Amino acid sequence: MPVGEICNREVVFAERTTTIVEAAQLMRRYHVGDLVVADEVEGRRVPVGMVTDRDLVVEVLAREQPFAACTVDAVMSAGVVCVPETAGLIETIQLMRSHGVRRLPVVDANGALIGILAADDLLDLLAEELSALARIGRRGQEREVRARLPRHD
Repeated sequence: MPVGEICNREVVFAERTTTIVEAAQLMRRYHVGDLVVADEVEGRRVPVGMVTDRDLVVEVLAREQPFAACTVDAVMSAGVVCVPETAGLIETIQLMRSHGVRRLPVVDANGALIGILAADDLLDLLAEELSALARIGRRGQEREVRARLPRHD
């Protein structure tokens, strides 16, 4: 299954010039812990970084940085790892693991942002699939029992 089919397409994003305060307000308003930072390139949003609530705490608050004029460009994780919408689940999990990230922006063939995929999304999907797989054994046993019941003709 391609990740483009399961990613969240309602991505909360920020531009490089978004202030830290505005970023925190976006996170609060949309109940998210991260924002994709994107540049507008020829009418497309192209991911250039990620900023998390942890970035705000560790890089700004803990260092007592003046945050009124500070922008996400100063604290974002640059060189963001993206996954193409055509990538499979296993490939995506390997990408997350090799880069040590829990969230990946999902991009189309032109590099435009189309969604975001979190490790939690994958865990939910895989848990459902494993549960369905577990039920196969039970149903097979039930079918066998029914098939072997004596017939009363």
